[in-house]
Amino acid sequence: MDGGAAPGRERYQRLLAMARRLPPVVTAVVHPCDAVSLAGAVEAYRLGLISPILVAPPGRLEELARQNNIDITGLPLVASEHSHDSAAKAVALVREAKAEALMKGSLHTDELMGAVVAHNSGMRTARRISHCFIMDVPGHAAPLIITDAAVNIAPTLEDKVDIVQNAIDLAHALGIERPLVAILSAMETVTPKVPSTIEAAALCKMADRGQITGGVLDGPLALDNAISREAAAIKHIVSPVAGHANILVVPDLEAGNMLAKSLSFLAGAESAGIVLGARVPIILTSRADSLVSRIGSCAVASLVAARRRRTAEEALQ
Repeated sequence: MDGGAAPGRERYQRLLAMARRLPPVVTAVVHPCDAVSLAGAVEAYRLGLISPILVAPPGRLEELARQNNIDITGLPLVASEHSHDSAAKAVALVREAKAEALMKGSLHTDELMGAVVAHNSGMRTARRISHCFIMDVPGHAAPLIITDAAVNIAPTLEDKVDIVQNAIDLAHALGIERPLVAILSAMETVTPKVPSTIEAAALCKMADRGQITGGVLDGPLALDNAISREAAAIKHIVSPVAGHANILVVPDLEAGNMLAKSLSFLAGAESAGIVLGARVPIILTSRADSLVSRIGSCAVASLVAARRRRTAEEALQ
């Protein structure tokens, strides 16, 4: 199957099909100096998802491509000296409107995000930057968006407003018109002893007052009654979100990271990862990510970039 997708990954195939109907998104690929990251970018190019600009030391990149039989003939290359320089030059491509997405290569996440959030980067917006995993879990009816499991370590209530809004906007880009958002905690009752339950209740009221838009929120909800109709029924939870959630908002990075990796390594889920809230979508992959995950992340970035183009065009009309 295209992109190395395994049998039974029909939802990912639909995601790729949606993205391949769009023009390839011009993507600055930041320091793809290992075989996995370079091969992922080249495969996404082959599938028509991205139009890559490789940002890396030329000699190192060419030797890597030769050793691994990866064809980079004709792909544009911006020469850099090292990983920090690659990050700075990739961000400059966005600032100069020469790229509309970033893709992490073999550099550390902190190096890339440091260049993104730098004062003079031109990448910041009014929104808090946050990360979303899009998880395709075997046996679960629909993809799950988990946020934030990679960027915000201990987000405040104010941070979570943007984290939720970023996830809702992502769901819209994926074609989910009315995303159902579960604000997770260890329980479904509000108690001052568990601060995440207080924040969940506050976020829901903020959505009622129009401070968060485009989705239906409920919380606090425990994981079981957020995704299982049976669990919600047993606990007598009456809610349009309980048992049907599209988006899972975790209390902090540790909870989100463990949830996402548990689904990947214990349940066999495939995941795509993207950073939102910056001027362009950022494809944030891990060294342990499969080729399917890397291709899926590129497809998601393409859909997000396309929605942003449409929004910008509508604003000018």
